[in-house]
Amino acid sequence: MRFFISIFLIALGSMVAELYFAWWSVAVVAFLVMLLFNYPPGRAFLGGFAAIFLFWLLTAFRKDAANEHILAPKMAALFHLPNYALFILVIALVGGLVGGVAGWSGSLVRRMLQ
Repeated sequence: MRFFISIFLIALGSMVAELYFAWWSVAVVAFLVMLLFNYPPGRAFLGGFAAIFLFWLLTAFRKDAANEHILAPKMAALFHLPNYALFILVIALVGGLVGGVAGWSGSLVRRMLQ
């Protein structure tokens, strides 16, 4: 249960942070949350990855639907992807990796400080 709470906190904090700061602020949020929670590095990576992956996936689909699917197919063609859903999945994977590495780093810093 605590693991899902940390995922929720990362996603919620990332949502607020992206309103005011740059895209990479999600990494700071994942780092701080995993620094506060005492998880092993692998689980911290998984938590950060899951939170940011889901957050960016839902955000990308919401923004794509808001502009009536105009930009995503053009960006998918630019990156030589067969459809725009795959492009949105790639966006979410990149965000997930950023969040995962940040959560992993937070866990390792906590271990270093103990």
